[in-house]
Amino acid sequence: MKIISSLTLFALPIFGFSQINVSGTLDDKANEKTGDAIDAVWSAPGKLLDKKKEKKENAQKAADSTKTASTNTQQPANTNPTTNTNPTTSNTNTPNTPTGISAYQNYDFVPGNDLIFEDHFVSDEDGEFPAHWKLIEGQGVVNKFETTPSFFLTQGNYAVVQPRISNTNYLSNAFSIETDLYALNGDYGLNVFFYSGTDKQMTLIIQQNEANCTFPGSNGLNADYPDNLGGKNFQNKWHHIAIAYKDKTLKVYIDQNRVLVVPDCNCEPNNFAFGGIASNNNPIKFSNVRIANGAKINMLDKLTTDGKIITYGISFDSNKSNFHPESMGTINQLYKTLNDNPTLKVEIDGYTDSDGDDAANLQLSEDRSNAVRDQLVKMGIDGSRISAKGFGETNPVSDNTTFEGKAKNRRVEIKKRN
Repeated sequence: MKIISSLTLFALPIFGFSQINVSGTLDDKANEKTGDAIDAVWSAPGKLLDKKKEKKENAQKAADSTKTASTNTQQPANTNPTTNTNPTTSNTNTPNTPTGISAYQNYDFVPGNDLIFEDHFVSDEDGEFPAHWKLIEGQGVVNKFETTPSFFLTQGNYAVVQPRISNTNYLSNAFSIETDLYALNGDYGLNVFFYSGTDKQMTLIIQQNEANCTFPGSNGLNADYPDNLGGKNFQNKWHHIAIAYKDKTLKVYIDQNRVLVVPDCNCEPNNFAFGGIASNNNPIKFSNVRIANGAKINMLDKLTTDGKIITYGISFDSNKSNFHPESMGTINQLYKTLNDNPTLKVEIDGYTDSDGDDAANLQLSEDRSNAVRDQLVKMGIDGSRISAKGFGETNPVSDNTTFEGKAKNRRVEIKKRN
């Protein structure tokens, strides 16, 4: 089975965060009954105040009165690390995107072109902790949510997990982080913790119930979601989260929306973690993680000087040729380059890793290249200026025997042609 292929032309800027220390308590009973029972307030940079007694009592009363109304109708397939209660044979390892390609016509996020880490959890056993992650605090388990292999953070205030990368200082001064997040009513959202060494420098909070994105560092910045993400529009859906950092500037995207910009994070992080308030009833659920170094490049200059661009910014369903809508950031950039330079001609080449049948891989890579070409033609580029080829698992750029190497080999190359 082929894991999602990716294309990347550029990386969006991301932003650093000022140091914070997070503490707080979670009323387990209120947590079980309603996602609104937490009254956590940031009153100083990075400190979550303890709940006042009176507010705890009010929250408990609200939880008691809404017991049936707030029942979670979509529980995780399994939060017990030893048993899978809801197995599935689906090969789909990518969630359905809530909005179509047309909504991404102005999307400008492009991930870094130096891929560091990619994990879709397809090789991990249901009910076990994922092989390529480290548990820092709390508890977590891999399981399928709907048909998507996902990482469930099931316990912790806060739960914290980090990608298992041999070089602990792996983030440069320009990097991108992406993941898919599923939001159920009562979930508390996702925290992204940024570190310099082992020191926490900044935290980004992707809220659900409050419908905003918060950077509670020294700047104390936050931004409300647009109407298409607020309230019920955020719940019971997969959302693509994309973070871009460059030279202390941070940008955060949810689906096709840029929701937060932090012009100066006052921090230069070199590693990060995912986490947040998690419980068995309301686990944090994420999948399809990709981390890359690099900033947005000038495509024309790159094609002129090097003759090609290796990209990881276009992703596909497993064993399929339809690309995900968030891939439009890369495709939009390629379209603009071609549209602004009418004499430029390119070849789009698809590659896979070595898993699976050679002939099937060859056909799959060709179909994916053609899918990108077809989209550019639909956007108005003359088809005679774009050719598409598939090379399957040939010409690897890394070792096909390692987890990291296979991720690098699943790529698309854009070449300048005569």
